[in-house]
Amino acid sequence: MLTPRIPVNPLPTGSTIPLDQTTVIHPVVVEHPAPAAPCGCQHHAPAFAAVQPPAPKVARFTPGQLAALVGGGAAVALVVGAVLVSMLLAVAITGASVAVCAVVLRSLLNDTRRPLR
Repeated sequence: MLTPRIPVNPLPTGSTIPLDQTTVIHPVVVEHPAPAAPCGCQHHAPAFAAVQPPAPKVARFTPGQLAALVGGGAAVALVVGAVLVSMLLAVAITGASVAVCAVVLRSLLNDTRRPLR
């Protein structure tokens, strides 16, 4: 009762065969009109067969282009690395300065709680 009823399509015919076999499905037949005979003029000339695009060519690099590509990649890697290291250094310096401030404030607050001698 609670299982879903999913239509079954065992063959790739385009028509769906339902589980309930009481209904009959008839395929739709589309009839196309017969093509007119070509007259030979430019306007009614037969269409040429579809031309397939040429296969994509593999990119080939010259040694100069390859050196420029490797050099550019190395430069980008160095710049990104320098930016990441500088951000890490900024976080480390900020953390150290906050820790020093916390130690100084703690010592100042502890000095105020001691009774005077």
